[in-house]
Amino acid sequence: MIFEHHQHGIDLPAITRKTTEEGRRYFTPTGEAYPSVTTVLGILSKESIKQWRDRIGHAEANKISSQAARRGTAVHKICENYLDNKEDYREGQQPSNLFMFDEMRTIIDKNINNIWFQEAFLYCDELETAGQVDVIGEYEGKLSIIDFKTSRKPKKVEWITNYFMQCSFYAKAFEERTGVQIEQGVILIGVDGSEPQVFKFDTSEYLEHFKAVREKYKEIHEQKTVHNN
Repeated sequence: MIFEHHQHGIDLPAITRKTTEEGRRYFTPTGEAYPSVTTVLGILSKESIKQWRDRIGHAEANKISSQAARRGTAVHKICENYLDNKEDYREGQQPSNLFMFDEMRTIIDKNINNIWFQEAFLYCDELETAGQVDVIGEYEGKLSIIDFKTSRKPKKVEWITNYFMQCSFYAKAFEERTGVQIEQGVILIGVDGSEPQVFKFDTSEYLEHFKAVREKYKEIHEQKTVHNN
């Protein structure tokens, strides 16, 4: 499978990022420092993660989290290299990660093509947030925000609204930067011992949810910072 790549004459502004005590920050060409979309959405899961760690023990939680992070990074990189048409995309990868990718590859080959951007930095002045999108390209012929995830078990829709909000942010940021509207979000999840899951959705349905979380993040972190200063 050879994937077509076209940027359609679009040049995205160059931005930089660094990890701070408050989380990852992106710095725009005008000097604004915006939190990452994952940092903003992280406020939704802090309490549930704490409860989970307390329940199973911190040592076991650290082990599971580290394994999941390594696997997620590895599978994501395989997907990225595969879509970049790199012939050596399998080299140096663990068999278990390749097996998960191979399950996902059937869906990728059938549905994804005409890729506009991969791993592109995006920011949105209206939402004062930034991030790095996995893929902007066509899914089933429709321009989409495409995000790759991995999981130990199948997900239910109600568990992953943060994934939907993340893609909705990317769609809004891309439209603000380019004027191009992206209506569809696609989450492709590789699952241990099970078939991959695909969730397709209208990004506009989750944008207001993200705005509410962004306001909550501002109340918790940014207004506190201003007050302390």
